[in-house]
Amino acid sequence: MATFDVTPEKQASVPRFLYRQVTYKPVPVKGVDLSGKTAIVTGSNTGVGFETARQLLELGVSRLILAVRDEAKGRAAAAKLSPDDTARVAVWHLDLCDYDSVVAFAEKAKTLDRLDIAVLNAGICPAKRVFNEKTGHDEIIQVNYLSTALLAILLLPVVKATRANQPAPSRITFTSSEVAAWAKFKLGQETPILAALDKKEAGVDTVDRMFVSKLLGQFFINELAKRVPPSVAVINGASPGSVHDSEFNRDLDKTAAGAVIKVVMRRIANTAAVGARMMTDAAVNHAEEVHGQFLSFQKVVPMAPIIYTKEGEKLSEQVWRETLEELSFAHVEDILREVSA
Repeated sequence: MATFDVTPEKQASVPRFLYRQVTYKPVPVKGVDLSGKTAIVTGSNTGVGFETARQLLELGVSRLILAVRDEAKGRAAAAKLSPDDTARVAVWHLDLCDYDSVVAFAEKAKTLDRLDIAVLNAGICPAKRVFNEKTGHDEIIQVNYLSTALLAILLLPVVKATRANQPAPSRITFTSSEVAAWAKFKLGQETPILAALDKKEAGVDTVDRMFVSKLLGQFFINELAKRVPPSVAVINGASPGSVHDSEFNRDLDKTAAGAVIKVVMRRIANTAAVGARMMTDAAVNHAEEVHGQFLSFQKVVPMAPIIYTKEGEKLSEQVWRETLEELSFAHVEDILREVSA
């Protein structure tokens, strides 16, 4: 386990998070020159993704790809980001509800001559539970975890193929969250785990299911980093903290409870522009020490406490096996073997 100055249990404390949220002001990333570099940001037409894209442009990134589900909204975002240099920003279709769209996006990425940065930011938290029409999975798990995991693996051949054209390894940064430690659903009480998450039961809290998706994501980062050497790609996760003006919670904001929470959020949460500083920092700063790690408030900290336990080791292996089985249609195991060789 990496050396931290805080225990996983203390890091997982809600009061600690709220204290840091209120007292810590994320610093803008400065002194970084991204000229000549290519970046992909998913979920980048609004919120933290949009602001992360803006910050990468301000740091001089030469080619920016906005990966979005709604291309019209993506083009509108591109026009705002770079009105005087439209060639600098491209809009590519990516629908994380559809594996075929993820595969098509990754195939298109093979045309790139370099891929320096990929910020896998897209995610959802609907107020009502929805199941994916094609896979049958809980849509939150589908989008936030499974399709994002697939995209990360499918980008690895691109990363390896373009490595010779870059002075440094690619960076793959996942939008993670402190809430991974707060999930109430107990992974492992039922197996297979993915099937248990898909059960059509009444009373499932979609917010908790979002927390679970972030916990699965932390398990995935931990396992993926074991298999992909940092000489090929530096893989990490980072949290933008609490953000009050993102569209991530747009469905919840329309509920009575959501409206009340929104009022509180405006007092303690950051704007998306400020939260995005933490994502940009994770994507362009630090060295190999952040490989397989989680950054909160621009500092490497423990992931969810369970990850560092014996039970967590077994769960991590179980989640990894089930994930590779789910994504086997895309030959992900072959890709991982080739990249790690």
